[in-house]
Amino acid sequence: MGETDHFHWHATPVGIAALWQGDHAPPTPPFNEALTEGLKVGLDLSREEREFHQVTKGLVLLFHS
Repeated sequence: MGETDHFHWHATPVGIAALWQGDHAPPTPPFNEALTEGLKVGLDLSREEREFHQVTKGLVLLFHS
């Protein structure tokens, strides 16, 4: 879907996934940063449920209804 300063954005069957870009993920999930950067790719995720997962490719923030 797009790329911002800190995330690669993907549409999935479950919701919108934001994959953290960078060597080290922050100590707490950066949901506020994702909300701000999501607007740059046309996504208003402010009302979505959120969760995070650590996968082999890195930290993923998932936004879903």
